[in-house]
Amino acid sequence: MTTTSPLSEPTGTEDLARYIDHTLLAPAASRAEILTLCKEAAEHHFKSVCVNPIWVETAKKALLGSGVLTCTVIGFPLGTHNTDVKVFEARGATMDGADEIDMVINIASARALDKEALISDISAVAEVVHGEDSILKVIIETSLLSDAEKVLACEAAVEAGADFVKTSTGFNGGGATTSDVALMRQTVGPDIGVKASGGVRSREQALEMIAAGATRIGTSGGVAIVTGGTGTTGY
Repeated sequence: MTTTSPLSEPTGTEDLARYIDHTLLAPAASRAEILTLCKEAAEHHFKSVCVNPIWVETAKKALLGSGVLTCTVIGFPLGTHNTDVKVFEARGATMDGADEIDMVINIASARALDKEALISDISAVAEVVHGEDSILKVIIETSLLSDAEKVLACEAAVEAGADFVKTSTGFNGGGATTSDVALMRQTVGPDIGVKASGGVRSREQALEMIAAGATRIGTSGGVAIVTGGTGTTGY
């Protein structure tokens, strides 16, 4: 299983690239766009590509031999699927070749401070994902939660066996902030990954997130980030 320990702060483009999950989750994304995403990820040596479940097999084949991981999303983007549906999705995604799974929590449970419900939901998916030697990232949707609810959700993710906690889907308003990343890092400690996603478009923003404690950056602007430009899309 890939390590989730915090990386050293990047000192150059190659170092920064290894933080990036190059992302395309638009519902109308085409096969050609997915293949372009994979080509860019291989060229720039990003950590992974993150695509919707229907594109996992395509991405896995396109990335063969590149060293770039294939990531997908489960219970996305609302988190309101029943746990057994999330488990079914996760199992199918790992069978298709997903190295990493980003699942959305039941946000209502977090807002109700129902930690046990969160643990039950996350741990069921973790069991399947880890059984295939894949990584589980848990999206807590920070823009919809109070600080106390964010802490509770992160604690639940750790107790349930998640490898990462993640700020946002990018589809429900808001996005990653340095204050949220710092809070999440403080909560989960040094050995769990923290993924900042939602609105990270520039190199400067990415470096700020990493300084706050992020070990992964989810963005559709990966190329712009490593080349010093500004991305045009917001995930």
